[in-house]
Amino acid sequence: MSTTTFAPLTTHDAEALVTAARRAAEAAGVTVSVTVLDAGGHLLAFRRDDRAVLISGETSTRKAYTALQLNAPTADLVDAVQPGGLFHTLPTALDRPLLFIAGGVPVHRDGRLIGAVGVGGGAPEQDHGFATAAVETLV
Repeated sequence: MSTTTFAPLTTHDAEALVTAARRAAEAAGVTVSVTVLDAGGHLLAFRRDDRAVLISGETSTRKAYTALQLNAPTADLVDAVQPGGLFHTLPTALDRPLLFIAGGVPVHRDGRLIGAVGVGGGAPEQDHGFATAAVETLV
C-alpha cells in the first residue's frame, strides 16, 4: 500500500506569508495584522503592528480559521451566511467563532489544504487582496 506524501505548511512558509501580506499592505499604506494557521488550525505565525487597530489581531485569526474550516476564501462566503444562504444556520459553537468578512484565504499545496492566512486591519476587500497576494507567493 502506497501513501501519497505532500509538503505541509512550514514555519518558514508561514513567515513568508506574513511578510508578503505585510509588504502588500504597506505598499497600499495600510497597517494590518496577519495570522497563519496550519492544516490543524494551529498558529504558525502572527504579526500585529503597533499601529494596527487592536481588534485586528483577533479579526485576522478568525478570518484564517474560517477559511481553513470551510476551505474557501472568506470573501466567497459572505453571501452564504445571509438569510437563505447555504450557511445561514451554520452553528458557531466551534473552537472559535467563524468570521465571514473578506480577508481569509486557504493555502493549498499539491491539491491539499495545508493551512490558511488571515489579514485584518484594512477594508475587507483590501485584506482579501493582501491575503491573496501572500498566498500567490508560495506557488
